Amino acid sequence: MFRRHKSLASDRRREVFSRGAARSLLKNDLRNFQCLSQLVLSAGPLKSIPVVKHSKTVHFEIEILDAQTRKQICIVDKVVQTSTIHDVKQKFHKACPNWYPSRVGLQLEQGGPFLKDYITVQSIAASSIVTLYFTDLGRQVRWITIFLAEYTGPLLIYLLFYLRIPYIYDMKESSRRLRHPVVHLACFCHCIHYIRYLLETLFVHKVSAGHTSLKNLIKGCAFYWGFTSWIAYYINHPRYTPPSFGNRQVTVSAINFLICEAGNHFINVILAHPNHTGINACFPSPNYNPFTWMFFLVSCPNYTYEIGSWISFTVMTQTLPVGVFTLLMSIQMSLWAQKKHKVYLKKFNSYMHRKSAMIPFIL
Repeated sequence: MFRRHKSLASDRRREVFSRGAARSLLKNDLRNFQCLSQLVLSAGPLKSIPVVKHSKTVHFEIEILDAQTRKQICIVDKVVQTSTIHDVKQKFHKACPNWYPSRVGLQLEQGGPFLKDYITVQSIAASSIVTLYFTDLGRQVRWITIFLAEYTGPLLIYLLFYLRIPYIYDMKESSRRLRHPVVHLACFCHCIHYIRYLLETLFVHKVSAGHTSLKNLIKGCAFYWGFTSWIAYYINHPRYTPPSFGNRQVTVSAINFLICEAGNHFINVILAHPNHTGINACFPSPNYNPFTWMFFLVSCPNYTYEIGSWISFTVMTQTLPVGVFTLLMSIQMSLWAQKKHKVYLKKFNSYMHRKSAMIPFIL
């Protein structure tokens, strides 16, 4: 009897102990769940893991044919869609070393325009196979080489005539006749003009890194060098006669020449600014410098000042060769100015209101 009561008491104790343990475990679980929920809420919403998309690289095959015979020259394969025409020319040069990239002209069709180096293959491709026509552009020269040659020649040629080297003029006549002061002033102005050209080409202008035909170098040098020889021969000739109105005509023309040279320089400095070059260019605006106020009247004031310089030089020397050169330069620059003016009208129509191209209120 005593043993039975003792076993019942022990069973009740075990039952009470198991209930207490279960309650403590339940409380611990509730506390852990509350901590976990608070942690999740404080962490914010779950971010989805971005799915990495593996894009397929598209390759093109460029078939290059001769523009005259339509015969296949080579095939440039494995050309990615972001490649440019310049990249195609580089690969073409590796396949055909005889033609370096600057000598290669590529066309979409025979007789069509040559493709620019910055054009992408994707923009001209209608399928995975692209056919281009090759034209040999001949020997090429860098643009900066052309400018330096065109401007260095007149500077040296004029000085040779100014020094009156033998075999150009009669030495006895040269020694007997004294030079008029306008001859020395003309040499000074002519040298200032071409020295400014050279310095601006080297340090101001952003000359294109591209190339052009050797024929353009020959034509440009023949024009500038030939006219300089003609002009210098007349002005430095022992029988040269001074202007009709004497020193007053020379002084006024020389002052106007120097003003136009200064204005041309300041305009070129503004045009070389990064805001006025490239695709996102803005129309040049005048600043505190009075020489830049010409932008209020014309869109190409650099040509205005250039023509002003040569007109002043013509009046100062009063010679026929300078007048002919000024006339030809005026015609050429008016064509350039009108072409640029049309481009400005398309890009900056609001800024071009009542502006002329080169000559205020006239042209």
